[in-house]
Amino acid sequence: MNRLWLIFAQTVTVALAVLFVVTTLKPEWLPPGKSTLTLQEAADVTTDSEAATPGSYREAARRALPAVVHIYTTQEIKAQRHPLFDDPIFRHFFGDRPEGKRQRNSGLGSGVIVSSGGYILTNFHVIEAADDIQVSLNDGKTYKATVIGSDPESDLAILQIKADKLPAITFGQMENLRVGDVVLAIGNPFGVGQTVTMGIVSALGRSHLGINTFENFIQTDAAINPGNSGGALVDIEGHLIGINTAIYSRTGGSHGIGFAIPVSSVRSIMEQIIQTGTVTRGWIGVEAQEITPELAESFGLPDNEGALIAGLMRKSPADIAGIRPGDVLLAINGKPVKDPQIMLDLIAALKPEERANFRLRRDQSIIETQVKIGKRPPLKRERD
Repeated sequence: MNRLWLIFAQTVTVALAVLFVVTTLKPEWLPPGKSTLTLQEAADVTTDSEAATPGSYREAARRALPAVVHIYTTQEIKAQRHPLFDDPIFRHFFGDRPEGKRQRNSGLGSGVIVSSGGYILTNFHVIEAADDIQVSLNDGKTYKATVIGSDPESDLAILQIKADKLPAITFGQMENLRVGDVVLAIGNPFGVGQTVTMGIVSALGRSHLGINTFENFIQTDAAINPGNSGGALVDIEGHLIGINTAIYSRTGGSHGIGFAIPVSSVRSIMEQIIQTGTVTRGWIGVEAQEITPELAESFGLPDNEGALIAGLMRKSPADIAGIRPGDVLLAINGKPVKDPQIMLDLIAALKPEERANFRLRRDQSIIETQVKIGKRPPLKRERD
């Protein structure tokens, strides 16, 4: 019995030794077996577009994208005619010469559908001086657009196309917007096609930039490039909070400083343009200057608050009310005037024919006067 156990043990030992050698030196000799490799797989992701995905803004993009359009403009430019062609002697010998050929300049930009009936909001500089405006929708359809009205001083314009049941964007609330909020910029940069970029609100109420007459910009680091102008800046719900307008750049590309007109300003201007074709603002006919520390010291002022009246038009509302050059405007209807930009905004918000209380500093005295507000004349721009 012991001999049998010895033979069995020796056999098992030899077999294990052979298996070890074969496994180590010639594993291919062994028959294939089941793999023991375990992979960590991601959980199934639902394809339902309504489902929220952490860290994704696809739902906001899905809501806003159909309402953002591409705008293509062309402008006919008459070639310059040489002055010699108008000389009578030259024409006598050589006859009349035909008019110079007309060339076409092309431009591109973006716009936002604000009404299912065909109203589209964009920047004034996108369609300025255009002879033909074509609007391409997100579904590829293209329509000829007409200009309903524009406001160069805020750089906004309203177009209309003959279409209905369009996907209009939802307007957001500026009161809920804060620095640090995530925003998406949607447009047609460089004409490559509809593009969505993401960033945050970098600052609110940006002014004194010299871009428009009336400035109250949202600053964002969402990439905005040429062609994005007139496109939508939306929040994480896909609601419109601004119209992309300008970038700060030394090269023409995005450097992370973009500006959008806030929806609070856009809405009031848009409604006026649709209803009347223009925007009505208050005006008193003064030219104001910022009070620097040097000017404050020169005029003997206690601080540099207010707007220095540097000049005024004769028979303007300010002139009739007795305002003089050298006065410092301190408040309008009790609202403090910190600088000329705020003065301009406060006056523009007043209605023509309305009487407003103006508080001024003249020499060392504080005076109060009433001004009958006039209507701000339209900004004239020369067309090439």
